Amino acid sequence: MLKPPYTQYDQLYVYNFDRIDLGIVDDPDLIGTWIEDDTSILFFHKEKQSLIESICRQSGAQIIYEANLNYQDWEAGLDITTFSVPPLIVAPLWEVNQLTATTENIPIHLDPSVIFGSGFHPTTRLCLQVITDILTSNSDEIQSLVDLGTGTGLLSLGAAKLGVQQIRAYDNNPFACAVAEKNVRINSCEKQINVLETDLRGALPDTSVDLVVANLYKGLLLDFFQNPDFWHARYYIISGFIPSMEEELLAALPMNQLKLLERRKSETWRLWLLANASV
Repeated sequence: MLKPPYTQYDQLYVYNFDRIDLGIVDDPDLIGTWIEDDTSILFFHKEKQSLIESICRQSGAQIIYEANLNYQDWEAGLDITTFSVPPLIVAPLWEVNQLTATTENIPIHLDPSVIFGSGFHPTTRLCLQVITDILTSNSDEIQSLVDLGTGTGLLSLGAAKLGVQQIRAYDNNPFACAVAEKNVRINSCEKQINVLETDLRGALPDTSVDLVVANLYKGLLLDFFQNPDFWHARYYIISGFIPSMEEELLAALPMNQLKLLERRKSETWRLWLLANASV
């Protein structure tokens, strides 16, 4: 996450360790620690070779790999900048001062960090567009939402800014949750959004809400589709898959319970908007 004196991301110094128990890493240049299975990845603004050697000595950890890359390269060569999904306008923190306040635009201030959900991946943008379309056409219909795999929290923030009052945003990654919580705070959405750290592979949150957003990978989507407790919401936005995955995913849907309202695409990615048949 960004903290003084840093106001944006430039170079990333990345160190991947073979374990997660590294002790407390307190360094002013630390961006955050990504935990993935039994490994941890530390991101810094500056090179930290001596600190890394100290961590290895004290914890017994070993480095799997290390890298120095430009932030743009981390974001697949994309320049993370302000974009609009009307009436929402999403600005990274380093461009917030360039926003022009108007009655037509609803701003979201975002620290994208190194977490999925900057808004520049096609599935994130698709989900945000559908959320916006639903809520601008009939905002009273959606008052509660579950965001599965929230990342930066952008989709939950979009829903909150458009009037959804009860939102639970889940992620299994502690760093993602910390980034999402920061973004909730800087957008003054604490009363609407509750960020929860949960391993979605082992625990399915309560889906008795108006809308579930699941922008996830195929394996987890298949697990959810086969769980009857997943299908308690009124509407579903499902994304995170490409055309070659659609047949298997469609076959796993309990279509006797559902209506496929819409299919959208962006580049090689797909999205479904589903409704419970009773709606």
